[in-house]
Amino acid sequence: MRVRRWGATLTLLLTATALPATTTGTATAAPAGPVQHPHRPSPLAELFDNTAVSDHSGPGTADFDGTGHSLCAQDLTAAGWTPGSVLTIDGARLGWPDTAPGAPDNVVADGQAVAVRGRGDAMTFLVAATGGTASGYGTVRYRDGSRGSYELTAPDWRSGPLSAKAVALPHINGAGGQLTETARLYVVTVPLRAGRKVAAVVLPKASGTAGALHVFAVAVRDTGRGRTGSWAASTGGYRAVGPWTDRTLRLVVHSGAGGPRARIRIANTFAAAPVEIGAASVAVRGTGAAADGEPVPLTFGRGRTGTHIPAGAEAFSDPAPFTVPAGTDLLVSIHLPGTVTAAPVHQEATQLSYLSATGSGDLTGDAGGGAYPETMAIWPFLTGVDVDGGPGSIVALGDSITDGAKSTPGANHRWPDVLARRFQAQSALPRYGVLNHGISANHVVADRYQGDGVSTDTGGVSAQHRLERDVLAQPSARTVVVFEGINDVRWGASAEEVIAGLRAIARRAHERGLRVVVATVGPCAGYPDCTPAVDARRQAVNAFVRGNDGAFDATLDFDAVLRDPQQPQRMLPAYDSGDHLHPGDTGLNALGESVNLGALVPGQG
Repeated sequence: MRVRRWGATLTLLLTATALPATTTGTATAAPAGPVQHPHRPSPLAELFDNTAVSDHSGPGTADFDGTGHSLCAQDLTAAGWTPGSVLTIDGARLGWPDTAPGAPDNVVADGQAVAVRGRGDAMTFLVAATGGTASGYGTVRYRDGSRGSYELTAPDWRSGPLSAKAVALPHINGAGGQLTETARLYVVTVPLRAGRKVAAVVLPKASGTAGALHVFAVAVRDTGRGRTGSWAASTGGYRAVGPWTDRTLRLVVHSGAGGPRARIRIANTFAAAPVEIGAASVAVRGTGAAADGEPVPLTFGRGRTGTHIPAGAEAFSDPAPFTVPAGTDLLVSIHLPGTVTAAPVHQEATQLSYLSATGSGDLTGDAGGGAYPETMAIWPFLTGVDVDGGPGSIVALGDSITDGAKSTPGANHRWPDVLARRFQAQSALPRYGVLNHGISANHVVADRYQGDGVSTDTGGVSAQHRLERDVLAQPSARTVVVFEGINDVRWGASAEEVIAGLRAIARRAHERGLRVVVATVGPCAGYPDCTPAVDARRQAVNAFVRGNDGAFDATLDFDAVLRDPQQPQRMLPAYDSGDHLHPGDTGLNALGESVNLGALVPGQG
């Protein structure tokens, strides 16, 4: 079974001591069998044999690609990627090499055995290729003596997709001077067998005919056993803001699952520069920007008041002694002590949040709302609120209909909100958290936002390119519900392309042990660009979903819920927001109520 994500492909190989046949997926062998290496595992830094980073004043001290080119140390510093820094990306903690410019800082993969410890859902590599895309098979060694084979593919550092990169740098150093050309580094994640402790990873052998695969860091990722997602939002773009100088954001979010001890996730996705977080707090909302009681301060990295988040990375707060009530508005306050001119945002919050005045300082502990004179309808930086305990999370991966476009602002009438309330109101099934990862204008196939630079487009990279970040890295994710495709067929993608994208998403989610549920695409006749040709493509996608050939664990017929029986190409008038594409509150409620909760529960068939 294989998974591709612009450079992530996994083939699990089971040996005689590996998992029993009852585990998820089908075991297949790598072409040449598992990679074996005779040497004892060593820490990655002891294996470094290539120098990728040079000072711009001395570019000859590094030769990353064999032609005298290298990464610029000053660009890395400007991005916050300083020697020895810890980068949390897609839920994994990766250490950027603690080496000076001109010293070895990465290993060219060629069968080296790397000492790696931990237990989690995935192995995460910080990589790039030189000389073209590089790929090869390696081996994960588990402490119980079993092994699994994986295929790791790294995109090229000069030509790989920006929409999948971890960080982009504006220059490349060379013997003839500095080039104004974008360099890329990538984080690639491959699955591990659940519950097993990793002892080592053997890197792929060099092919000799393709590019070289460079590894800067590797770590086992644990998405948070014993945690449940209460609220989440996806980063859809990187847009100009403010400028915001020494101000506090007071963001209003609505909890799904409740639980003791809360933590938040702040993301600097798509950014070109680091961001300083001076302080943060969480509280139950009272009225407007006022808290119901004193806000609870949050800390980072075992007790620090604030944190420094490099470009492309994220930060989790320490779990705080704050009980999150289910189905309640929360205030998450974040102090930005410096000047912020651009921020990663979720554009269509359908919720007003608040902003203090310029130069007002740290107001995260203020229980009143009077110090927050400005409002905004976006969610900058904040991407998650998690609670301790609980059964885990269901993730809704979608576009504007999942995002709640055209629903009543502040009323929490999105269909995932309805689903979250239904899970919390029953006791026959686990009370899962429901995480809304809808992005207005998002596509399955194409990147609406290209993934780099300040832009007014906040439609996000494709569902395939954001799957790792927005689904697979979510806390204790159990099920993904995919409801996308209308934007693809409206913007010219073929039904075959959408179907292939849905299949790819399902394959990758299954590799991580998630249950995959896919919904049919709703009608849109009457919307200006929803032509008969668009509807034909939509119907072809829906025929595939309804005929589910085993690609998905279950399907939801959202088209049947929304359509007018008399004119099935159109939405039922009672459900229509008025634009003929987006359901209003009544239609979104119908979607949320139509879901058989049991269809979303792993192990239910």
